[in-house]
Amino acid sequence: MAYLYRKKSDLHPAVRLRKLMKGSGIIIVPGVFDPASALLAESVGFKAIYLSGAALTGSLAMPDLSIITFSEVLGATRRIMEVVDLPMIVDTDTGFGEAINVYRTVKELEEAGAAAVQIEDQVLPKKCGHLSGKHVVPADEMVKKIMSAVEARRSDMVIVARTDAREVEGLDAAIERAQMYVEAGADVIFPEALHNLEEFKEFSRKVKAPLLANMTEFGKTPYITAKEFEEAGYKFVIFPVTTFRAAMKAMKDVLLELKEKGTQKHILDKLMTRQEFYELIGYYEYEKMDSQIAEKAEALMSELKRRTQGPTQK
Repeated sequence: MAYLYRKKSDLHPAVRLRKLMKGSGIIIVPGVFDPASALLAESVGFKAIYLSGAALTGSLAMPDLSIITFSEVLGATRRIMEVVDLPMIVDTDTGFGEAINVYRTVKELEEAGAAAVQIEDQVLPKKCGHLSGKHVVPADEMVKKIMSAVEARRSDMVIVARTDAREVEGLDAAIERAQMYVEAGADVIFPEALHNLEEFKEFSRKVKAPLLANMTEFGKTPYITAKEFEEAGYKFVIFPVTTFRAAMKAMKDVLLELKEKGTQKHILDKLMTRQEFYELIGYYEYEKMDSQIAEKAEALMSELKRRTQGPTQK
């Protein structure tokens, strides 16, 4: 799985994401927050991944309130795209500023290998889309951000426009905003925090664009399956924080076990083995490369020594 010996696709990830969008069926997109979680998602066969703002900020022990910086998101994108060859949708919250800031955000994330950027219409400081107390910017401000994003891209970067208006202004207003965002150039529309499957269906009937659904846990949206979203007309369903929450819960359980029993021997079945992890990161390929370089270096040094010593005297 390691990237050392694997030839990556010659096509930009954005091009490959658009090809996936043209295919049949819904695309299930797990949230990732670091290179290891991204490698795991790739290893089990997912076709795309989602760099979740909530999961990334959570991994830095920060709340999802736009405290994270653009440089941190850009760095995470680069690190993940160094080790996986999957199209990745990157959550940029509100785009890290106004329209001119969005231009730079899109430009640099595209250069880092992101396949898509997601921009939302909340007022700063933004909140998790499933919390109360959100506010949205005037629709024309979001339209300017979308147009700036379209202007900034140089390949087929996918622009995902998220609207949080359902909770603030109602479903009809969210649909109206989405229609404006499509006219402004958004490729995918992401209606956040809809309350039931019927609302998702209503949104799909009235917004003529590829749609993305958020199936987060413990939020305002009930648990809806990928198949149900597909039947409702959605192209993507993301599970943004599921892997992060699972990892945190597993680590807490292990820490409690160590604290209480002073050994891990009773929970070895809950741990990824050394062999499994080495295979995931391509450990043996690193060893092979190191050995090959050592052999070449030894041969070179022997040749240099032979040259400097000259012919053997008789």
